Amino acid sequence: MRIFMQSMPGSPEPQRYFQLILQQDLLGGWSLIRETGQQGTRGTLRREQFLDLESAQAALVKARDQQLKKGFRVMFSQGAEEPGSGRVLHE
Repeated sequence: MRIFMQSMPGSPEPQRYFQLILQQDLLGGWSLIRETGQQGTRGTLRREQFLDLESAQAALVKARDQQLKKGFRVMFSQGAEEPGSGRVLHE
């Protein structure tokens, strides 16, 4: 699963991006990768490990919602539905 978000254009500050990637590791656990930075520069990566898909998805949804409250917009989304709701993760 992947969600790519950007700050709103038109502000005097450089445009920022935030990307969330959820992927399964070789041992059956899950990694949530968060990448953030300014457009055109090298970003910062943070990785969290989870034992099961449900807790990893919950962390992804929480991180996405936090960024939406900060004014970021979803530009691209690829992957599954939000757990238990039937809603797509990028709504």
